[in-house]
Amino acid sequence: MTPKSAAAAAGATVHGYPRQGGNRELKKAIEGYWKGKVTADALRATATELRRANRRQLAEAGIAEVPTGDFSFYDHVLDTSVMVGAVPERHRAAVATDALDGYFAMARGTQEVAPLEMTKWFDTNYHYLVPELGPDTVFSADSGKQVAEVREALADGLAARPVLVGPITYLLLAKPAPGVDPSFEPLTLLDRLLPVYAEVLADLRAAGAEWVQLDEPALVQDRTPAELNAAGRALRDLGALEDRPKLLVASYFDRLGDALPVLAKSPVEGLAIDFTGPAAANLAELAAAGGVPDKRLVAGVIDGRNVWINDLTASLGVLATLLGLAGSVDVAPSCSLLHVPLDAAAERDLDPQVSRWLAFARQKAEETVTLARALREGTDTVTARLRANAADLASRAGSALTHDPAVRERAAAVTDADARRSQPYAERAVAQRERLGLPLLPVTTIGSFPQTDELRVARADLRAKRIDAQGYEERIAAEIREVVSFQEKAGVDVLVHGEAERNDMVQYFAEKLNGYLATRHGWVQSYGTRYVRPPILAGDISRPEPMTVPWTTYAQSLTDRPVKGMLTGPVTMLAWSFVRDDQPLGDTARQVALALRDEVADLEAAGTAVIQVDEPALRETLPLRAADHAAYLEWATESFRLATAGVQPRTQIHTHMCYAEFGDVIAAIDDLDADVISLEAARSHMQVADELAAHGYPREVGPGVYDIHSPRVPDTDEVVALLKRGLGAIPAERLWVNPDCGLKTRGWPEVRAALENLVAAARGTREALAAE
Repeated sequence: MTPKSAAAAAGATVHGYPRQGGNRELKKAIEGYWKGKVTADALRATATELRRANRRQLAEAGIAEVPTGDFSFYDHVLDTSVMVGAVPERHRAAVATDALDGYFAMARGTQEVAPLEMTKWFDTNYHYLVPELGPDTVFSADSGKQVAEVREALADGLAARPVLVGPITYLLLAKPAPGVDPSFEPLTLLDRLLPVYAEVLADLRAAGAEWVQLDEPALVQDRTPAELNAAGRALRDLGALEDRPKLLVASYFDRLGDALPVLAKSPVEGLAIDFTGPAAANLAELAAAGGVPDKRLVAGVIDGRNVWINDLTASLGVLATLLGLAGSVDVAPSCSLLHVPLDAAAERDLDPQVSRWLAFARQKAEETVTLARALREGTDTVTARLRANAADLASRAGSALTHDPAVRERAAAVTDADARRSQPYAERAVAQRERLGLPLLPVTTIGSFPQTDELRVARADLRAKRIDAQGYEERIAAEIREVVSFQEKAGVDVLVHGEAERNDMVQYFAEKLNGYLATRHGWVQSYGTRYVRPPILAGDISRPEPMTVPWTTYAQSLTDRPVKGMLTGPVTMLAWSFVRDDQPLGDTARQVALALRDEVADLEAAGTAVIQVDEPALRETLPLRAADHAAYLEWATESFRLATAGVQPRTQIHTHMCYAEFGDVIAAIDDLDADVISLEAARSHMQVADELAAHGYPREVGPGVYDIHSPRVPDTDEVVALLKRGLGAIPAERLWVNPDCGLKTRGWPEVRAALENLVAAARGTREALAAE
């Protein structure tokens, strides 16, 4: 096909779309089902209507080919495990009894059975459920969900493209099942898995699918020759099938590198490639490889993970180059739009000038259609749209919001000494232990306590002006009193105030910092029914006044035990926000760190002896390519130290991390120089404690012993067993006892029982150690 005819064929598509609905209808229906207030049929009806609404929005925007199969009740990787029959042994009875309840048991666990482990989907803020596989795993095809959803779309008269997690990525994301040798490599199951994919592909073709998309984002990571050979073999085997649809293999989030020639040579009909951010390098690499003249190319030229409007003219330049490198070129966002909110038009509280800078999922679909039309019919057909886009880009670049000279001058004056504690840890530890007087194996929590309906009502009442600020603060104070009182009675050693006043650990601070924007409806799925509203980091950051000092000092006034000051660290403030794309991330992190440094200083001046600065996102923001790690970790760890290093030696600095594998950032965790670190560990059975010990980590550690992502309440014996595993790696004088993460999403009955068990386990273990 010539470049001219390729342009004539250009269409618009997307890889996936937000699942929740405009008012988070899916969340409400699922949680209603869990509580017994919504029937299974009603839940399925809600899901069907949401899928139909998504397809309708895309079709009305002009998207020529809609994705199917991207919708999920909980997680698309879990859906893949169901599709290939990879149900863990402990969940098979539940799945056999009721498929829907069994599905949720795998996701959330029950009081009797633990759920699947959860971790980050590459370097995004989405969490997937990790497949558990072993040498005895037997796969079997169950294409019911995928077939039903493509039939829905076809019945609506739409061109539908089912989207599946590809076999290579699925196996590379998996872990050895409990009891399986940890050295087992799930990729060795490829020959067993491919026939199942072949069966699913045949079913989808029979259902009417012309194309099927296989998502293989694992190929943008550093891959061994053996892994790349496996990918090539998988695509050759699937490409050689006679009874299959056309195959579109998709990658996103970074450059393909050595995987690009593997994909280019494979016998599939199409490739979907990301050309945004670090993946922009794919353009030059594709050109150097001679392109893919025999394939359809779905060009991801719109950032599917951030909320800023696209530079349409720049994207057209990329697309013009791609026309000479592929058999045909279609236009798409870089990845699924699952990672952005649904509709920027719903944000009526934002300054109209700022609103012009934003593109959520609906707007990105419209941008995609504009680019496809320009490619297909010529730029003259979209002249007005291109002019408006250029004006909006210029408005943002010249705005006073994006440039504050005082902030920039302060950041430029930072020295290396500003990011170093005045004494080494060994000396600080002596001063801190003398000041705090804590027992062996001190018990604490990560920060948040349950966000009750009463708290949500109080916030709604404040917004609706049914109560004034004083009435709202009285309700918050009452909640803090209850949280502090419970912790004292339960026997917790280092208390928290419970964060009753905080809507979210990032949004709360964003609303108090200059340079951030907050949305009203910008919900994005984090995991399952957990949705967050990431704030938008739009300009230079500064702190106009203290953010946490009043409530922290109020809580401390209620008890003689230490109460932790609770802050969110600079890397997490970036990672869980939509960041500005007009300056390096390290520059933005330094600005946020300086604002937090001021808050840390004010907490210390108010008498706070323990200050926790959470960095759960340190690992998740790690670049996907090893060559990019060092530069990232340098500014990431420096920003944490810059926020915390100004305190006296006797002030104890804590940090917290969760949702990730930590082994490959252990050295960076050490470089943070925090006095105490708490980490998620319950689902991974204390693996992180062993990793820290192997590294020789010298400071205090709280590997989590209570999995707060499940409704299960661990009994005392279970916690004791985890503590014993922790003590096998960390000396007792440096081991803390705490949950995996904050308790915000749990109910009070679970929290009371679980924390009482934690305290009992810690006391019993102390007594056992004293008797040895």
